[in-house]
Amino acid sequence: MLKAFDFVIFGGAGDLALRKLLPGLYRAYRNDELPSGTRILGICRREKQVADYQQNIRAAAQEHLRPDEFDGEAWDTFAQCIIPVFLNIDEQDEHWKNLADLLNAGNEQRVFYLATPPGVFGVCCKNLSDVGLITPTSRVVVEKPLGYDLQTAEEINSQIAEYFDERSIFRIDHYLGKETVQNLLALRFTNSIFENLWDAKSIDHVQISISETVGLEGRASFYDDAGALRDMVQNHLLQLLCLVAMESPNKLTADSIRSEKLKVLESLRPLKGDAVKWHTIRGQYVAGEVGGKKVPGYLEELGNDKSTTETFVAIRAHIDNWRWANVPFYLRTGKRMRRRAAEIVIQYKDVSHRVYPSAAGTLEPNRLVIRLQPEESIQIIVTSKNLEKHETELLPVALNLNFAETYKHFVSDAYKRLMLDAAADDPSLFIHRNEVAAAWSWIDPIIEAWQRPENRPLPYPAGSWGPEASQELLSGDERSWFNIDELLERGKS
Repeated sequence: MLKAFDFVIFGGAGDLALRKLLPGLYRAYRNDELPSGTRILGICRREKQVADYQQNIRAAAQEHLRPDEFDGEAWDTFAQCIIPVFLNIDEQDEHWKNLADLLNAGNEQRVFYLATPPGVFGVCCKNLSDVGLITPTSRVVVEKPLGYDLQTAEEINSQIAEYFDERSIFRIDHYLGKETVQNLLALRFTNSIFENLWDAKSIDHVQISISETVGLEGRASFYDDAGALRDMVQNHLLQLLCLVAMESPNKLTADSIRSEKLKVLESLRPLKGDAVKWHTIRGQYVAGEVGGKKVPGYLEELGNDKSTTETFVAIRAHIDNWRWANVPFYLRTGKRMRRRAAEIVIQYKDVSHRVYPSAAGTLEPNRLVIRLQPEESIQIIVTSKNLEKHETELLPVALNLNFAETYKHFVSDAYKRLMLDAAADDPSLFIHRNEVAAAWSWIDPIIEAWQRPENRPLPYPAGSWGPEASQELLSGDERSWFNIDELLERGKS
């Protein structure tokens, strides 16, 4: 049973805390998931932030919670456990002692959430140690991006490891907290209908896509240094790939799950040198139209016409093991895309013999579509006879499990799930240091090859699906990117 804990947010006045962390903790409170006596400490770098804290977090909650979720009276009660604290992480002064006095009068179990740039992770952990705030039951949660490459990731991990053992370090990837992602494990490992059809004998290929309609959103400095490969592929997409491709763990413990995910990362076929040119596409959006509104290109938003940072990535990856031999995994992510979506598509092989005449219509492959956003759902695409016509006409239909419709009180909140798991000392949905190293080891050679002049990003109009070359990446394999909405619309027409 979860005991009362102190939840300390470094960066407590920042965007992540206001948009995700505090609303998530409020949801936990409304669901009676926060034990009585739990305290939330928001660390602020400016004294004015402390003075305005309660007012600002209330306004942020009203903005980021659904209208039917926010209740003024409930929020005011919840806010009584929130304590703003003035502290500059970089300066070990009397304010650190004030934090120590506050924590030492509270709960033994502590979660330190570092919602800060990675450059201060080390000094923050050092100061926590120097003032004696790291108890045997303390945990530290660190946000991505963890490093800029393998070397910097190892440096950051080593700095944190000086003060916390690996069991107490929770590296967060909020995609792993999504209920649909968790349901992927249940779908695979508790249903023989899927597990028996989850290998190269049955599956033609896998697509994992995360598309965004937004541009820089005030993250210009960070994003231009990182780019889509570091920001999205190295963590989110590779973690989703691991959950799709991993073998069944002997039990659902953190060590067993992480061990199987690591095997997948270590089985990824290396992409180096000229192979990068044939198996990867990088793009950068130019001016276009998104949602009916004209938007500027990346270079105009950035204010720097020299940048070669990619805002789009498509990769054809292979996992060299028995289960996935010769099954391509297509990864795609981009900004200023046609629509916002995150989904995993498992496409099955065609039937070996067609019994219906071609006049009955084109046969679509069976697909399992796991959608993570904007809504969370699982759909199975099958071929059916059109029951509204006397003659035989085949068309694709979707067997649909929409969580919002099936579970009437379902509200997806990955951050809430992960924060409570960290408080409960359950690292199952967090990333081990060895996974970080293995992911960077695969990504680094791609980054190195992209430094060549001939590998500049290809332009694509905002509001499109990326550079034309990304379509050619699949069409060269006689495949195409899948869009379930477009498919079902075609089936109706």
